[in-house]
Amino acid sequence: MVNKVAPAWVLEQLYELGDDRDLPVEARGESGGMRYRLRARHRLQEPETEVDRASDEEVVALLRACRSARDRLIVLLLSRVGLRPGQVAGLHRCDVHLLMDSRSLGCGVEGAHLHVIRRQNVNGAWSKSRKSWVMPVDFLVVQAADQYAVERYEILGEGGSDFLLVNLFRPPFGSPVTTGAIGELCESLSRPALRRVRHHQAIGPDGRVLPLPGRALRAAGQTRDTPVLVA
Repeated sequence: MVNKVAPAWVLEQLYELGDDRDLPVEARGESGGMRYRLRARHRLQEPETEVDRASDEEVVALLRACRSARDRLIVLLLSRVGLRPGQVAGLHRCDVHLLMDSRSLGCGVEGAHLHVIRRQNVNGAWSKSRKSWVMPVDFLVVQAADQYAVERYEILGEGGSDFLLVNLFRPPFGSPVTTGAIGELCESLSRPALRRVRHHQAIGPDGRVLPLPGRALRAAGQTRDTPVLVA
């Protein structure tokens, strides 16, 4: 191993002689002819684990427990849109386009949607996806965003940072919500009758959207009580 030399019988157990026909075109080289290479005989198979996600009833219970429009929007962005907590906390107001036609904003994407952009944020929020992408949103998210916009204006006026979600109920007022605060919110909204729901359990497998009952969501979204203690 020190001299980086192994007996032939060891290599035969680890590798087999193969060609480059199973490789992508970009990896085959420019010669055009078939080339031979050593191909690994053994591959590590990662076992598939069952994804533990919140049930539809648990997500609706979280929505009913929300005491502010901002918190309902956070729960919907996690469960209905399928964003991760870091992506939710990293959203800027300029990333959210809720018009059917956003060309006046310089965006050619049709319908209501939001842009998930990986950037350095002052609140430490971070999107794991290296590429920027667009996610459509439905009328429930648009309605929740409208209610939050009114709530934010009533408390902060035109102040606050450019982040979409900011502190409204405890100082520093107007500062962006952190990923940790979103986790605290999900913990505080979990009822004793339900199992504790963590922020990453509000999205489906591979970030897919949960099929939430629309009627129950609309009923939960119409309540407007005092704010929760989580900023």
